[in-house]
Amino acid sequence: MRIAVLHGPNLRLLGRREPQVYGTDTLGDIDARIGDEAASLEVEVESFQSNHEGDLLDFIDEASARVDGFLVNPGALTHTSVALRDALLGVSLPFVEVHLSNTAAREPFRHRSYLSDAAVGVVFGFGAYSYLLGLRGLVAHLREHPDEP
Repeated sequence: MRIAVLHGPNLRLLGRREPQVYGTDTLGDIDARIGDEAASLEVEVESFQSNHEGDLLDFIDEASARVDGFLVNPGALTHTSVALRDALLGVSLPFVEVHLSNTAAREPFRHRSYLSDAAVGVVFGFGAYSYLLGLRGLVAHLREHPDEP
């Protein structure tokens, strides 16, 4: 089983961007933790980050031929991108949406996600651990429902 991890805009700033909101782990730290968790689950992961929406869309299309699902932290695109939603729906693979912060406890514009209703699940508010919980949930879903998108 192979999972693609998609990190949206500004996530390469982790560790220095608003640590009181996003924590002190860098994106490299998070990817390493995801890799360790994937190994314990006996799955492979590949990670991709971009600040450019089109690059993220191209990655989804390209990766869909070699992965079984997506773990997605869309960053600010959560609240703005119909294109990201369409790309994920268009490849017909399951995905889990993750966020480091508790978006429901933040500014009102962060309460709306264009992805949540189409996701297998959503995990937010646990810092870097949100990714690990999301990965576990996605792998469990794929193992229990191998033929479902």
